[in-house]
Amino acid sequence: MPNAEALASTIKPTWCPGCGNYGMAEALKHALAELGWEKHEFAVVWGIGCHGNGADFFDVQGMHALHGRAIPPATALRLTRPDLHVIVEMGDGDGYGIGVGHLVHAIRRNIGLTVIAHNNQIYGLTTGQASPTTDHLMQTVSTPTGVLEQPVNPIGLALSEGATFVARGFAGDIKHLTGLYIQALTHKGLALVDVFQPCVTWNHLNTFAWMRERVYKLEESPWDTTDRVKAFELSLSTFHDLTCAPEQCRIPIGVYFRDDAVPAYEDGVPAASTPGWKRALVPRDLAGVIESLR
Repeated sequence: MPNAEALASTIKPTWCPGCGNYGMAEALKHALAELGWEKHEFAVVWGIGCHGNGADFFDVQGMHALHGRAIPPATALRLTRPDLHVIVEMGDGDGYGIGVGHLVHAIRRNIGLTVIAHNNQIYGLTTGQASPTTDHLMQTVSTPTGVLEQPVNPIGLALSEGATFVARGFAGDIKHLTGLYIQALTHKGLALVDVFQPCVTWNHLNTFAWMRERVYKLEESPWDTTDRVKAFELSLSTFHDLTCAPEQCRIPIGVYFRDDAVPAYEDGVPAASTPGWKRALVPRDLAGVIESLR
């Protein structure tokens, strides 16, 4: 089984020095190594954005999808190759903007995907435009007088649509994030891990230092991961004003909610019990069908 170093390709990452993507990549590699999965046992589908360049930096099987469209091919992969663990890497502009419809429907299907969202609250690859999760009133190159819309609440959205595993991590705490990934990767059904991943070049508000002053771990205080209503209420506390002090806008990270008893979508698809390539090798007897049409 590969160790974390063996999951890296020979191509050096081109992310900005200090980018949160480095921490997320390390956490995923360590999680996969700790699970002991061989490379042929999982696949990764990347969306478009700075995170999507990870398709070049990981030595694993998978593909680089269109902008906002990582979930559809991942869904097809899951149904045709049920023997694979399928991971989706998407950005906040990618998955919570263009691809938010795909996310909603994948959640309500509870299909077996591990969806990891790189939430840097900005469009980093295209040089700093406001994304769906940019803070209200924050000034960006595309909103010089401030963002007028309220940001998308990924945790609340997932919970309200019936997600069976919802967690939030922070790219500045690789050990904690690795633990969240392991829990998500071993969950049956769709698991969403929203990760605050500071963009050191274009988001000068939600920096590593800003996050470190505000995040706290759910598991360090009494928290019931089976209470969806409480989890939704908690998700509302992740919104904050630009001027809030650290003690005024605490941001919880950890597993908000988990329910392993809900059947996954593929449980109701008999054909998905066998990999497609094996089904294709089974001789088909069409005699009965032909006879019925005579």
